[in-house]
Amino acid sequence: MTDTRQVVVVTGGTRGVGAGIARSFLAAGARVVICARRQPDKPVEEAGGTAEFRPLDLRDAAATGAFFAEVAAAYGRVDCLVNNAGGTPFGLLAESSPARQAKIIELNLLAPLHASLAAYEVMRHQESGGSITMIGSVSGTRPSPGSAAYGAAKAGLENLAGTMAVEWAPAVRVNTVVLGLARTESAALHYGDEDGIAEVARTVPLGRLADPSDVGDACVFLASDRARYISGAALSLHGGGERPAFLAAASVNR
Repeated sequence: MTDTRQVVVVTGGTRGVGAGIARSFLAAGARVVICARRQPDKPVEEAGGTAEFRPLDLRDAAATGAFFAEVAAAYGRVDCLVNNAGGTPFGLLAESSPARQAKIIELNLLAPLHASLAAYEVMRHQESGGSITMIGSVSGTRPSPGSAAYGAAKAGLENLAGTMAVEWAPAVRVNTVVLGLARTESAALHYGDEDGIAEVARTVPLGRLADPSDVGDACVFLASDRARYISGAALSLHGGGERPAFLAAASVNR
């Protein structure tokens, strides 16, 4: 019997937000393949399903093309790609080398471009087409001190998704989830201890950081038939955004 479940690839799906996305798709009944340079510390599992891990350096365009061809051969197709892999350490521009900034852009912009092109080569031949979701960031929509190259790459990623949505329609839908502050196992590196995380959470109108499952649920929706007429969209997933600093300053002076 033919397995009709969706086949989903989640890049950087071994931990953090990526693992949360993979778990949401598993819970929705999909067959999930995750990729990263290093294997996860433990299997990514949910609802009785386990994501298959395949090693891949997404910065290698040839290896990425081969990866998607192999996944398509093994599973019969690729229905959805979630470009989640990325990230950056904190570093002010004047204190960081051009080579380091170039590597950040390579990981956060060129790598998802490679993955999208490789996925499209599979999806465009499928009767059902496919969908691609970019995991963007609010850093790409506002100034991003300490992560300038990352913010620039995420801004480029959202623009890239919009162009792909036009060029690859109607076979492939392409959207972006613009993510705000998220709580993962590495949150302490960015926000400090529990008191620091709680303080940061208070700056979010909804009163908490995003959970990886919040991101996963949004990705499942965008890949589903319920989003069949959504393409070229940027879905803000930031809990209401950030309270303007002038409001806090004004309250002090009252």
